[in-house]
Amino acid sequence: MTSLIPTTSTSKAASAVLPVVETFHSVQGEGAWTGTNAFFIRLAGCDVGCPWCDTKHSWSVRRHPQRHTTDLIADAKAANPAIVVITGGEPLMHDLSPLSNGLRAAGLRSHLETSGSHPFSGNFDWVTFSPKRFKPPHESIYSRVSELKVVVSGQADLSWAEDQVTKIPTDAVRLLQPEWGTLDSYSLIFEYVLSHPEWRISLQTHKFTNIR
Repeated sequence: MTSLIPTTSTSKAASAVLPVVETFHSVQGEGAWTGTNAFFIRLAGCDVGCPWCDTKHSWSVRRHPQRHTTDLIADAKAANPAIVVITGGEPLMHDLSPLSNGLRAAGLRSHLETSGSHPFSGNFDWVTFSPKRFKPPHESIYSRVSELKVVVSGQADLSWAEDQVTKIPTDAVRLLQPEWGTLDSYSLIFEYVLSHPEWRISLQTHKFTNIR
């Protein structure tokens, strides 16, 4: 990284705490960075309420410990990953500036995975935006999007995806991801991508390979 982080950001990172469900070192299992060496920081708290969510244990902030951002950054640095992924839950329920600035100061590439349902915060190298119809995105997310990833369980989700793509940068990657528990979603997306070449299929490869 060539950009310098002001001393005030480093000091803020030293005093900030976040509720953390888990951290782990693996590979990115889905999206444009599939297969990339990644250190994951899963934050607690989510008010979106997706019925098919596979991390419902992350929804409650009170069930999970608070950790200092300096400790999280040290753990990520020790793992020596290609990318650090901040996920949840819904990470934007928290101020992500201290953590993201600290990761950058440590020379780490940071990625955010978010539904965009809360005001944007932080400074990230890549933003994966996965909007949900259950809770409309905050307008501050759209200009930040690197990758649009829409989970599809039915036809209405395809319409939602097309609506969302009109608001993001034109060079953002466009992905449609089958909802894991809905078998028909695979064929629905396959046929859609064949007639809409600007879209790609995203699969949750970590579930097929049984890795974290």
